[in-house]
Amino acid sequence: MKLLIASNNINKIKEIREILNDPNIEILSLNDLDIDVEIVEDADTFEGNARKKANEIFSIAKIPTIADDSGLMVEALNGRPGVLSARYAGEACTYADNNKKLLSELKNIPKPHRAKFVCVVNLKAESIDEIFVGICDGEIVNFPRGTNGFGYDPIFKPDGYDLTYAELPSEVKNKISHRAKALNKLAVFLDKVDIY
Repeated sequence: MKLLIASNNINKIKEIREILNDPNIEILSLNDLDIDVEIVEDADTFEGNARKKANEIFSIAKIPTIADDSGLMVEALNGRPGVLSARYAGEACTYADNNKKLLSELKNIPKPHRAKFVCVVNLKAESIDEIFVGICDGEIVNFPRGTNGFGYDPIFKPDGYDLTYAELPSEVKNKISHRAKALNKLAVFLDKVDIY
């Protein structure tokens, strides 16, 4: 089975390959198929962005496509950064810029800073359009810790752990993360259906 990831994010592609890790699924990236498309993520929900990416890429490639949109939602910030997670500190910002902005906004707000990572995966094929959601609850720590992962991983500590996402070994993170939870639901679905 071929499955195309509607993303150019090499960290995300690596993580999806590690989580799905099924010898019966050949996971392709846009780069593998020489598809050079930048899709504007302008929906106001994770689901809206995931659907937009999956639909646009499926219409080009004509093979089963998955797209995910994910982000961090902080209770004290009324759910921000949310769908703006990747570009919270501006269009050309780095992961460190986003972390710095978020921590500065929380500086004078009492702890704990409860938060959750949300991942919405859309599977688009000829007669299939399915959504899978994964959520990981936790809290924001005072300063970045760890060098694994990407994005907000250094400042997010999942419930039940003393380590941040970025301090956890990838094999642990890839069992408990928001993306793992959504992709595991996708894997169960793929076991049950013929997507071709």
